[in-house]
Amino acid sequence: VQLQASGGGSVQAGESLTLSCTVSGNTFEIGTMAWYRQASGKQREMVASISTGLSRTYADLVKGRFTISRDSADRTVYLQMSSLQSEDTAVYLCNAQIRPQRTRGWGTYWGQGTQVTVSS
Repeated sequence: VQLQASGGGSVQAGESLTLSCTVSGNTFEIGTMAWYRQASGKQREMVASISTGLSRTYADLVKGRFTISRDSADRTVYLQMSSLQSEDTAVYLCNAQIRPQRTRGWGTYWGQGTQVTVSS
């Protein structure tokens, strides 16, 4: 099982970006998917999560600016980011709770991260 994130880049403050993360490999079930970020010299923090029932959770700093969504058929989670600020500069990592096989339990899987740089 692998998670592949894409969509990062360098933008100006106020602009938008959309990140995507796709699960590949054999999976029996995919549960909650989430985006985290880690800025240089700081701890990793949860940005947003979305359950299989489409219940969404957002960090206070991104509420109203970021939107998380998922496409179960494509096994992809998206993060639409608008009104980006320099404080949003970080490596963004996707995360998913996955049950690889019917006979195995749930595990936490991480993507490789994609860099988002916002210039003011």
